[in-house]
Amino acid sequence: MPVCAAGRTRRVFSPSGSARRGPARTLLSLAAAVVLAVTGSATATASASASVSSDARTDAAGLREVMFVGNNWDGTADVIKSTGDLAKIGRINVIPDKDQRLTEIYLNPIKLAFFLGIRQGPGEGHDQFVDDMYSTPDGSAVVVSRPSFADVVSIDLATGKVRWRFPVSGFRADHMAVSPDGKRVAVSASTSNTVHVLDIETGKQLGSFSAGDKPHENVYTDGGKYLWNMSIGEVNTALDDPSMDWTKGDRHITVVDANTYKQVKVIDMRDRLDAFGRQDLSDAVRPVAFSPDESKLYFQVSFFNGFLEYDVATDKITRAKTLPKNPATSEDRTTWVNDSRHHGLSMSPDGKKLCVAGTMDDYATVVDRDSFQEGPLVPTSKPYWATVSGDGKSCVVSESGADQVTAIDFATGRKVASVAVGDHPQRVRIGHVAADWTGPQAP
Repeated sequence: MPVCAAGRTRRVFSPSGSARRGPARTLLSLAAAVVLAVTGSATATASASASVSSDARTDAAGLREVMFVGNNWDGTADVIKSTGDLAKIGRINVIPDKDQRLTEIYLNPIKLAFFLGIRQGPGEGHDQFVDDMYSTPDGSAVVVSRPSFADVVSIDLATGKVRWRFPVSGFRADHMAVSPDGKRVAVSASTSNTVHVLDIETGKQLGSFSAGDKPHENVYTDGGKYLWNMSIGEVNTALDDPSMDWTKGDRHITVVDANTYKQVKVIDMRDRLDAFGRQDLSDAVRPVAFSPDESKLYFQVSFFNGFLEYDVATDKITRAKTLPKNPATSEDRTTWVNDSRHHGLSMSPDGKKLCVAGTMDDYATVVDRDSFQEGPLVPTSKPYWATVSGDGKSCVVSESGADQVTAIDFATGRKVASVAVGDHPQRVRIGHVAADWTGPQAP
Protein backbone atom coordinates (compact mmCIF):
# COMPACT_ATOMS: atom_id res chain seq x y z
CA MET A 1 0.00 0.00 0.00
CA PRO A 2 1.50 3.40 -0.97
CA VAL A 3 2.86 5.61 1.80
CA CYS A 4 3.43 9.34 1.43
CA ALA A 5 6.62 11.14 2.32
CA ALA A 6 5.21 12.18 5.68
CA GLY A 7 4.89 8.53 6.57
CA ARG A 8 1.11 8.12 6.65
CA THR A 9 -0.59 5.38 4.68
CA ARG A 10 -2.74 6.59 1.83
CA ARG A 11 -6.30 5.35 1.71
CA VAL A 12 -7.70 4.12 -1.60
CA PHE A 13 -11.39 3.45 -2.25
CA SER A 14 -12.28 0.21 -3.89
CA PRO A 15 -15.89 -0.78 -4.63
CA SER A 16 -14.81 -4.39 -4.28
CA GLY A 17 -13.71 -3.76 -0.71
CA SER A 18 -9.94 -3.76 -1.17
CA ALA A 19 -9.45 -0.40 0.54
CA ARG A 20 -7.73 -0.42 3.88
CA ARG A 21 -9.64 0.18 7.06
CA GLY A 22 -9.76 3.66 8.60
CA PRO A 23 -6.69 4.67 10.62
CA ALA A 24 -6.78 3.99 14.35
CA ARG A 25 -7.28 7.02 16.57
CA THR A 26 -3.99 8.38 17.87
CA LEU A 27 -3.57 7.93 21.64
CA LEU A 28 -3.39 11.19 23.55
CA SER A 29 -0.23 11.97 25.45
CA LEU A 30 -0.31 13.21 29.04
CA ALA A 31 -0.04 16.81 27.94
CA ALA A 32 -2.72 16.29 25.32
CA ALA A 33 -5.15 15.01 27.91
CA VAL A 34 -5.55 18.59 29.02
CA VAL A 35 -7.27 19.23 25.74
CA LEU A 36 -9.37 16.24 24.77
CA ALA A 37 -12.00 18.76 23.74
CA VAL A 38 -10.01 20.48 20.99
CA THR A 39 -12.00 20.29 17.79
CA GLY A 40 -11.04 18.71 14.54
CA SER A 41 -10.89 20.34 11.25
CA ALA A 42 -13.31 20.19 8.96
CA THR A 43 -15.68 22.11 7.09
CA ALA A 44 -18.38 25.24 4.78
CA THR A 45 -19.53 26.27 1.48
CA ALA A 46 -17.66 28.48 -1.07
CA SER A 47 -19.78 30.36 -3.57
CA ALA A 48 -19.00 30.08 -7.28
CA SER A 49 -18.88 33.01 -9.65
CA ALA A 50 -20.62 33.12 -13.02
CA SER A 51 -19.24 31.11 -15.90
CA VAL A 52 -16.85 32.90 -18.27
CA SER A 53 -14.88 31.73 -21.25
CA SER A 54 -11.40 32.71 -20.09
CA ASP A 55 -9.54 30.07 -18.11
CA ALA A 56 -7.41 32.82 -16.55
CA ARG A 57 -10.53 34.66 -15.33
CA THR A 58 -8.88 38.08 -14.97
CA ASP A 59 -11.18 40.95 -14.03
CA ALA A 60 -11.14 44.66 -14.87
CA ALA A 61 -9.09 45.46 -11.77
CA GLY A 62 -6.28 43.25 -13.00
CA LEU A 63 -7.01 40.46 -10.52
CA ARG A 64 -6.97 36.81 -11.42
CA GLU A 65 -9.46 34.40 -9.88
CA VAL A 66 -7.74 31.41 -8.28
CA MET A 67 -8.25 28.72 -5.68
CA PHE A 68 -6.31 28.64 -2.42
CA VAL A 69 -5.63 25.13 -1.09
CA GLY A 70 -4.61 24.96 2.55
CA ASN A 71 -2.04 22.21 3.18
CA ASN A 72 -2.67 21.79 6.89
CA TRP A 73 0.33 19.69 7.88
CA ASP A 74 2.76 21.52 5.57
CA GLY A 75 1.95 25.04 6.67
CA THR A 76 1.60 26.08 3.04
CA ALA A 77 -1.16 27.13 0.69
CA ASP A 78 -1.04 26.19 -2.97
CA VAL A 79 -2.58 28.63 -5.43
CA ILE A 80 -4.14 26.87 -8.42
CA LYS A 81 -6.34 27.76 -11.37
CA SER A 82 -9.99 28.05 -10.42
CA THR A 83 -11.18 26.22 -13.54
CA GLY A 84 -10.04 23.75 -16.18
CA ASP A 85 -7.01 21.62 -15.29
CA LEU A 86 -6.53 23.29 -11.86
CA ALA A 87 -2.87 23.84 -12.73
CA LYS A 88 -0.57 25.21 -10.05
CA ILE A 89 0.26 28.92 -10.10
CA GLY A 90 2.30 29.39 -6.94
CA ARG A 91 2.77 28.49 -3.30
CA ILE A 92 2.70 30.47 -0.06
CA ASN A 93 4.39 29.73 3.25
CA VAL A 94 1.70 30.60 5.80
CA ILE A 95 3.99 30.10 8.82
CA PRO A 96 6.92 32.45 8.05
CA ASP A 97 6.96 33.31 11.77
CA LYS A 98 7.12 29.68 12.88
CA ASP A 99 10.26 30.00 15.02
CA GLN A 100 8.85 32.97 16.93
CA ARG A 101 5.52 31.24 17.55
CA LEU A 102 7.17 28.01 18.71
CA THR A 103 9.40 29.91 21.13
CA GLU A 104 6.34 31.51 22.71
CA ILE A 105 4.58 28.15 22.96
CA TYR A 106 7.49 26.24 24.50
CA LEU A 107 7.96 28.93 27.13
CA ASN A 108 4.33 28.64 28.25
CA PRO A 109 3.33 25.28 29.80
CA ILE A 110 -0.40 25.80 29.19
CA LYS A 111 0.07 26.79 25.56
CA LEU A 112 2.41 23.86 25.12
CA ALA A 113 -0.17 21.42 26.51
CA PHE A 114 -2.78 22.63 24.03
CA PHE A 115 -0.26 22.66 21.17
CA LEU A 116 0.62 19.02 21.86
CA GLY A 117 -3.05 18.17 22.33
CA ILE A 118 -3.86 19.51 18.87
CA ARG A 119 -1.01 17.47 17.42
CA GLN A 120 -2.11 14.22 19.06
CA GLY A 121 -5.85 14.81 18.64
CA PRO A 122 -7.30 16.51 15.55
CA GLY A 123 -3.86 16.69 13.91
CA GLU A 124 -3.53 12.89 13.82
CA GLY A 125 0.07 13.21 15.00
CA HIS A 126 0.80 16.37 13.00
CA ASP A 127 0.70 20.08 13.77
CA GLN A 128 -2.19 21.97 12.19
CA PHE A 129 -0.78 25.05 10.50
CA VAL A 130 -3.57 26.14 8.17
CA ASP A 131 -7.28 25.53 8.50
CA ASP A 132 -8.97 28.23 6.43
CA MET A 133 -8.03 31.13 4.18
CA TYR A 134 -9.50 34.03 2.17
CA SER A 135 -7.86 36.68 0.02
CA THR A 136 -8.39 40.39 0.61
CA PRO A 137 -10.64 42.25 -1.87
CA ASP A 138 -7.63 43.78 -3.62
CA GLY A 139 -5.87 40.44 -3.97
CA SER A 140 -2.76 41.66 -2.16
CA ALA A 141 -2.93 39.34 0.85
CA VAL A 142 -4.39 36.07 2.08
CA VAL A 143 -5.85 35.80 5.57
CA VAL A 144 -5.26 32.42 7.25
CA SER A 145 -6.48 30.74 10.43
CA ARG A 146 -3.75 28.62 12.06
CA PRO A 147 -5.09 26.07 14.59
CA SER A 148 -1.82 25.10 16.28
CA PHE A 149 -0.79 28.74 16.67
CA ALA A 150 -4.27 29.83 17.85
CA ASP A 151 -4.31 32.86 15.59
CA VAL A 152 -5.31 34.51 12.33
CA VAL A 153 -2.66 36.16 10.15
CA SER A 154 -2.60 38.19 6.97
CA ILE A 155 0.18 37.12 4.60
CA ASP A 156 1.36 39.65 2.01
CA LEU A 157 1.20 37.86 -1.35
CA ALA A 158 4.03 39.93 -2.83
CA THR A 159 6.56 39.49 -0.01
CA GLY A 160 5.32 36.45 1.89
CA LYS A 161 5.57 38.40 5.17
CA VAL A 162 3.00 38.71 7.96
CA ARG A 163 1.04 41.97 7.69
CA TRP A 164 -0.97 41.52 10.89
CA ARG A 165 -1.69 38.85 13.48
CA PHE A 166 -4.75 38.33 15.69
CA PRO A 167 -4.45 35.78 18.54
CA VAL A 168 -7.87 34.24 19.10
CA SER A 169 -9.28 33.70 22.57
CA GLY A 170 -8.46 30.27 23.93
CA PHE A 171 -5.98 27.96 22.28
CA ARG A 172 -7.16 27.02 18.78
CA ALA A 173 -8.40 28.79 15.63
CA ASP A 174 -10.70 26.96 13.22
CA HIS A 175 -13.08 27.62 10.31
CA MET A 176 -13.62 31.10 8.92
CA ALA A 177 -16.11 32.90 6.68
CA VAL A 178 -15.75 36.10 4.70
CA SER A 179 -18.61 38.58 4.38
CA PRO A 180 -20.14 39.07 0.89
CA ASP A 181 -18.43 42.46 0.56
CA GLY A 182 -15.08 40.86 1.40
CA LYS A 183 -14.38 43.30 4.23
CA ARG A 184 -14.96 41.13 7.32
CA VAL A 185 -13.73 37.71 8.26
CA ALA A 186 -15.27 35.57 11.01
CA VAL A 187 -13.17 32.92 12.77
CA SER A 188 -14.17 30.25 15.28
CA ALA A 189 -12.07 30.05 18.45
CA SER A 190 -12.60 26.39 19.30
CA THR A 191 -11.66 26.21 22.96
CA SER A 192 -13.31 29.45 24.11
CA ASN A 193 -16.68 28.88 22.38
CA THR A 194 -16.29 32.26 20.70
CA VAL A 195 -16.52 33.63 17.16
CA HIS A 196 -14.39 36.70 16.41
CA VAL A 197 -15.18 39.03 13.51
CA LEU A 198 -12.20 40.95 12.14
CA ASP A 199 -11.54 43.72 9.66
CA ILE A 200 -9.87 41.77 6.85
CA GLU A 201 -7.47 44.62 5.99
CA THR A 202 -6.27 45.53 9.49
CA GLY A 203 -7.02 42.52 11.70
CA LYS A 204 -8.86 44.73 14.16
CA GLN A 205 -11.70 42.98 15.97
CA LEU A 206 -15.06 44.44 15.01
CA GLY A 207 -17.09 42.24 17.33
CA SER A 208 -17.55 38.75 18.74
CA PHE A 209 -20.25 36.44 20.03
CA SER A 210 -20.65 33.27 22.06
CA ALA A 211 -21.52 29.98 20.37
CA GLY A 212 -22.02 26.36 21.41
CA ASP A 213 -19.26 23.97 22.42
CA LYS A 214 -16.45 23.97 19.86
CA PRO A 215 -17.72 26.47 17.26
CA HIS A 216 -16.84 25.23 13.80
CA GLU A 217 -18.24 26.37 10.45
CA ASN A 218 -19.38 29.96 9.80
CA VAL A 219 -21.65 31.09 6.96
CA TYR A 220 -22.95 34.57 6.05
CA THR A 221 -26.54 34.71 4.73
CA ASP A 222 -29.04 37.25 3.43
CA GLY A 223 -26.39 39.33 1.66
CA GLY A 224 -24.30 39.56 4.82
CA LYS A 225 -27.11 40.46 7.21
CA TYR A 226 -26.79 37.31 9.30
CA LEU A 227 -23.95 35.06 10.39
CA TRP A 228 -24.54 31.39 11.19
CA ASN A 229 -22.18 29.35 13.36
CA MET A 230 -22.36 25.58 13.78
CA SER A 231 -20.85 24.08 16.94
CA ILE A 232 -19.74 20.44 16.82
CA GLY A 233 -18.86 19.66 20.44
CA GLU A 234 -16.23 17.14 21.51
CA VAL A 235 -14.89 15.21 18.51
CA ASN A 236 -11.58 13.94 19.90
CA THR A 237 -12.75 11.69 22.70
CA ALA A 238 -13.16 7.94 22.25
CA LEU A 239 -16.67 8.09 23.74
CA ASP A 240 -18.23 7.57 20.33
CA ASP A 241 -20.92 5.03 21.17
CA PRO A 242 -24.41 6.56 20.74
CA SER A 243 -25.13 5.89 24.42
CA MET A 244 -22.32 8.33 25.29
CA ASP A 245 -23.53 11.11 23.02
CA TRP A 246 -24.44 13.23 26.05
CA THR A 247 -20.70 13.64 26.75
CA LYS A 248 -20.14 15.46 23.48
CA GLY A 249 -21.28 18.84 24.76
CA ASP A 250 -23.79 21.55 23.83
CA ARG A 251 -24.07 21.51 20.04
CA HIS A 252 -26.30 23.96 18.23
CA ILE A 253 -26.48 26.53 15.46
CA THR A 254 -26.16 30.14 16.56
CA VAL A 255 -27.53 32.83 14.22
CA VAL A 256 -26.52 36.43 14.93
CA ASP A 257 -27.06 39.85 13.39
CA ALA A 258 -23.84 40.37 11.44
CA ASN A 259 -23.68 44.06 12.33
CA THR A 260 -24.55 44.03 16.03
CA TYR A 261 -23.43 40.43 16.78
CA LYS A 262 -26.59 40.00 18.84
CA GLN A 263 -28.16 36.56 18.86
CA VAL A 264 -31.17 36.23 16.55
CA LYS A 265 -31.90 32.51 16.81
CA VAL A 266 -30.58 29.25 18.23
CA ILE A 267 -31.32 26.03 16.36
CA ASP A 268 -30.89 22.80 18.32
CA MET A 269 -30.90 20.03 15.72
CA ARG A 270 -31.43 17.43 18.45
CA ASP A 271 -35.08 18.45 18.74
CA ARG A 272 -35.49 18.63 14.95
CA LEU A 273 -33.83 15.25 14.40
CA ASP A 274 -36.01 13.63 17.05
CA ALA A 275 -39.16 15.11 15.49
CA PHE A 276 -38.02 13.74 12.12
CA GLY A 277 -37.62 10.27 13.59
CA ARG A 278 -33.82 10.15 13.50
CA GLN A 279 -32.99 9.84 17.16
CA ASP A 280 -30.05 7.69 16.03
CA LEU A 281 -28.19 10.59 14.43
CA SER A 282 -25.78 12.99 16.08
CA ASP A 283 -26.77 16.66 16.28
CA ALA A 284 -23.21 17.86 15.63
CA VAL A 285 -23.65 19.85 12.40
CA ARG A 286 -20.57 19.57 10.20
CA PRO A 287 -20.18 21.10 6.67
CA VAL A 288 -23.30 22.77 5.26
CA ALA A 289 -24.61 24.12 1.95
CA PHE A 290 -27.49 26.55 1.47
CA SER A 291 -29.73 26.47 -1.58
CA PRO A 292 -29.27 29.55 -3.80
CA ASP A 293 -32.39 31.20 -2.33
CA GLU A 294 -31.28 30.18 1.20
CA SER A 295 -34.64 28.50 1.86
CA LYS A 296 -33.03 25.09 2.44
CA LEU A 297 -29.97 24.10 4.44
CA TYR A 298 -28.22 20.83 3.64
CA PHE A 299 -25.91 19.54 6.35
CA GLN A 300 -23.76 16.63 7.45
CA VAL A 301 -23.55 15.33 11.01
CA SER A 302 -20.99 13.30 12.91
CA PHE A 303 -20.82 9.55 12.16
CA PHE A 304 -23.38 9.66 9.31
CA ASN A 305 -22.67 8.55 5.74
CA GLY A 306 -25.14 11.00 4.22
CA PHE A 307 -26.76 14.38 4.77
CA LEU A 308 -30.04 16.03 5.74
CA GLU A 309 -32.28 18.77 4.38
CA TYR A 310 -33.62 21.50 6.69
CA ASP A 311 -36.38 23.94 5.73
CA VAL A 312 -35.44 27.34 7.15
CA ALA A 313 -38.96 28.86 7.09
CA THR A 314 -40.74 25.95 8.80
CA ASP A 315 -37.77 25.15 11.06
CA LYS A 316 -38.04 21.46 10.24
CA ILE A 317 -35.88 18.69 8.81
CA THR A 318 -37.65 17.56 5.66
CA ARG A 319 -35.47 14.85 4.07
CA ALA A 320 -32.46 12.64 4.72
CA LYS A 321 -30.12 10.95 2.29
CA THR A 322 -28.07 7.88 3.24
CA LEU A 323 -25.16 7.26 0.89
CA PRO A 324 -23.33 3.98 0.20
CA LYS A 325 -20.78 2.62 2.63
CA ASN A 326 -17.36 1.49 1.56
CA PRO A 327 -17.28 -2.17 2.71
CA ALA A 328 -13.63 -1.74 3.68
CA THR A 329 -14.38 1.09 6.12
CA SER A 330 -14.27 -0.06 9.73
CA GLU A 331 -17.55 0.13 11.64
CA ASP A 332 -15.59 1.09 14.73
CA ARG A 333 -16.48 4.76 15.18
CA THR A 334 -13.30 5.45 17.15
CA THR A 335 -11.29 4.87 13.96
CA TRP A 336 -13.07 7.69 12.12
CA VAL A 337 -11.15 10.96 12.03
CA ASN A 338 -12.58 13.55 14.44
CA ASP A 339 -16.01 11.85 14.54
CA SER A 340 -16.41 12.32 10.78
CA ARG A 341 -17.93 9.82 8.38
CA HIS A 342 -18.68 12.16 5.48
CA HIS A 343 -17.14 15.62 5.67
CA GLY A 344 -17.49 18.08 2.79
CA LEU A 345 -20.56 19.46 1.03
CA SER A 346 -21.13 21.96 -1.78
CA MET A 347 -23.90 22.89 -4.21
CA SER A 348 -23.87 23.77 -7.91
CA PRO A 349 -24.67 27.44 -8.59
CA ASP A 350 -28.03 26.53 -10.17
CA GLY A 351 -29.00 24.62 -7.02
CA LYS A 352 -29.65 21.36 -8.89
CA LYS A 353 -26.73 19.25 -7.65
CA LEU A 354 -25.02 18.56 -4.34
CA CYS A 355 -21.44 17.33 -4.11
CA VAL A 356 -20.55 15.13 -1.16
CA ALA A 357 -17.12 14.20 0.17
CA GLY A 358 -17.40 10.68 1.60
CA THR A 359 -14.38 11.12 3.84
CA MET A 360 -14.04 7.79 5.65
CA ASP A 361 -15.53 5.88 2.70
CA ASP A 362 -12.94 7.21 0.23
CA TYR A 363 -15.21 8.57 -2.48
CA ALA A 364 -16.95 11.72 -3.66
CA THR A 365 -20.27 11.81 -5.46
CA VAL A 366 -22.70 14.25 -7.05
CA VAL A 367 -26.32 13.95 -5.84
CA ASP A 368 -29.36 15.23 -7.72
CA ARG A 369 -31.09 17.66 -5.35
CA ASP A 370 -34.65 16.85 -6.48
CA SER A 371 -34.48 13.06 -6.51
CA PHE A 372 -31.62 12.60 -4.00
CA GLN A 373 -30.16 10.03 -6.38
CA GLU A 374 -26.38 9.84 -6.23
CA GLY A 375 -24.20 9.59 -9.31
CA PRO A 376 -20.99 7.58 -9.78
CA LEU A 377 -18.86 7.06 -6.68
CA VAL A 378 -15.59 8.72 -7.67
CA PRO A 379 -12.65 7.11 -5.82
CA THR A 380 -10.87 9.74 -3.72
CA SER A 381 -8.51 9.33 -0.77
CA LYS A 382 -9.93 10.74 2.47
CA PRO A 383 -11.69 13.69 0.80
CA TYR A 384 -11.92 16.41 3.43
CA TRP A 385 -13.73 19.30 1.77
CA ALA A 386 -15.93 20.12 -1.23
CA THR A 387 -16.29 23.46 -2.99
CA VAL A 388 -17.23 24.78 -6.45
CA SER A 389 -14.94 25.70 -9.35
CA GLY A 390 -14.78 29.29 -10.50
CA ASP A 391 -16.92 28.63 -13.58
CA GLY A 392 -19.48 26.69 -11.52
CA LYS A 393 -19.16 23.58 -13.68
CA SER A 394 -17.33 21.32 -11.24
CA CYS A 395 -17.20 20.25 -7.66
CA VAL A 396 -13.67 20.45 -6.27
CA VAL A 397 -12.64 18.16 -3.40
CA SER A 398 -9.42 18.03 -1.41
CA GLU A 399 -7.98 14.53 -1.16
CA SER A 400 -6.16 14.75 2.15
CA GLY A 401 -5.01 11.13 1.89
CA ALA A 402 -3.43 11.55 -1.55
CA ASP A 403 -2.21 15.17 -1.34
CA GLN A 404 -4.15 16.31 -4.37
CA VAL A 405 -7.22 18.29 -5.39
CA THR A 406 -9.76 16.76 -7.77
CA ALA A 407 -12.54 18.29 -9.90
CA ILE A 408 -15.75 16.35 -10.59
CA ASP A 409 -18.15 17.52 -13.29
CA PHE A 410 -21.57 18.43 -11.87
CA ALA A 411 -23.31 17.40 -15.09
CA THR A 412 -21.83 13.91 -15.45
CA GLY A 413 -20.56 13.14 -11.96
CA ARG A 414 -17.24 12.10 -13.49
CA LYS A 415 -13.72 13.15 -12.56
CA VAL A 416 -12.28 15.75 -14.94
CA ALA A 417 -8.98 16.85 -13.38
CA SER A 418 -6.57 16.38 -10.49
CA VAL A 419 -3.51 18.33 -9.37
CA ALA A 420 -0.88 17.47 -6.76
CA VAL A 421 -0.64 19.84 -3.79
CA GLY A 422 1.04 19.84 -0.36
CA ASP A 423 0.73 17.64 2.72
CA HIS A 424 -2.87 17.01 3.87
CA PRO A 425 -4.94 19.54 1.89
CA GLN A 426 -8.18 20.47 3.62
CA ARG A 427 -9.96 23.76 2.99
CA VAL A 428 -10.22 25.02 -0.60
CA ARG A 429 -11.43 28.59 -1.22
CA ILE A 430 -11.96 30.81 -4.25
CA GLY A 431 -9.87 33.97 -4.09
CA HIS A 432 -7.90 36.50 -6.13
CA VAL A 433 -4.28 37.41 -6.83
CA ALA A 434 -2.64 39.93 -9.13
CA ALA A 435 -2.91 38.83 -12.76
CA ASP A 436 0.86 38.29 -13.08
CA TRP A 437 1.36 36.71 -9.63
CA THR A 438 3.38 33.48 -9.47
CA GLY A 439 4.41 33.51 -5.81
CA PRO A 440 6.03 35.76 -3.18
CA GLN A 441 9.23 37.42 -4.35
CA ALA A 442 12.25 37.66 -2.06
CA PRO A 443 13.11 41.27 -1.10
